[in-house]
This record gives sequence, C-alpha cells and structure tokens, in this order.
Amino acid sequence: MGSEGPSPVTIHVTGFKKFHGVSENPTETIVSNLTEYVKKKGSPKGLVLGSCSILETAGQGALVTLYQTLRSAINEQDTSNSSRTIWLHFGVNSGATKFALEHQAVNEATFRCPDEMGWKPQKVPIIPSDGGIAHIRETSLPVEEITKALAKKGYEVMTSDDAGRFVCNYVYYHSLRFAEQNGIKSLFVHVPLFLTIDEETQMQFAASLLEVLASLC
Repeated sequence: MGSEGPSPVTIHVTGFKKFHGVSENPTETIVSNLTEYVKKKGSPKGLVLGSCSILETAGQGALVTLYQTLRSAINEQDTSNSSRTIWLHFGVNSGATKFALEHQAVNEATFRCPDEMGWKPQKVPIIPSDGGIAHIRETSLPVEEITKALAKKGYEVMTSDDAGRFVCNYVYYHSLRFAEQNGIKSLFVHVPLFLTIDEETQMQFAASLLEVLASLC
C-alpha cells in the first residue's frame, strides 16, 4: 500500500541511583517502572521503548559503564535507522519545583560534593580534547517545542540552560558528544523530588514526554 511512513523512534532511558543528600532518587523509581507503565497505558504510536538503565551517580569512575550503556543502543540499531534513536536521561534536582528540559551541557566538572565513587573534581574539563571548561554542547532536539507540548498537557515544565556541574551535566556532556558522533539524539531532563511532585504525576510526565518525542522527532 505505498510507503509505510517513517520508521519508529527508539528511545533508551537512564536514571540514577542514590547520591549524597538524596537517599531515594526518584529517577531510579521512574526508569525502573517505565516499561511496565507504558505497557499498561499503551505505547504511543511510532515509539519503541528501548533499554531502561540505572546509572551510578558517579563521573570518571562510572565512565566505562556509561559508554557500555550508550553503545548498547548503537549495537542494537545496526540494521535500522540510527537517526531515529534518542537517549533520554533523567536526573533529580532536589531544589526544583518544576520539570526542566536541559538545552545543553558544559565541558566542566566541578563537584560540590564527592560522587558515589569519591571523586570531587574542581574546574576539570570533561573532555580535554574539546578545549576549555567553557565549551558547550547542545542537544539537536527541539527543546522549546517539546516543553510547550508538555505544558499544554498541564505539566509544570520549563527549559533550562544550566544542567549544573555535577554528575548530571557530566553524563549529559558525554551523551551529547556520543550522540553527535553516532548520528543519534540526546536529551537530559531534571525532575523534582517526589515530595514536590508525586510519583504518579512524574510517571505520567515521563510517559507524556516519550509520546511527545515520538510525535515530534
């Protein structure tokens, strides 16, 4: 019957384990339950939910595992269209009252406290070959458009140009570089604690975000 339309978007998702000051990371719960949640709700048209992984809240010490996780998506994509692959990373901002979609990551690791493997860099370039700590990498996804679509659905959501300088920014920077090298896309989203926005609403938000990404990309 003619063309079959675009190939589906495959979205791989990560969250983080606990870290200093956050004993229960909401992103671990969201990402652990996402596959089941989406299955129950019915997967949005044009979406394939790929791997859902929980990362150590660590920088340098967890880098090998991070790259194994990122590469796993590419290995699976060998036969299909990799340009339709998105890495979606969730991290927590314990002071936030809204969801925040991060435009960019900065080539700087300055950890206010040691990560879960005891590393506490100060003004260190994440990728030295990228140049100084002011170097920025931006997502190729239409963050403003995605944010507007989510706000229309009633979520407290904003765009952000500052993913901090801790592990979230560190992972996002590596992911954006990996995405650029492999012709895929990457997005980082900060969520509040469950005390601020309850678990059910955050699960609904994650599912809605997948839906919006599948429809826009």
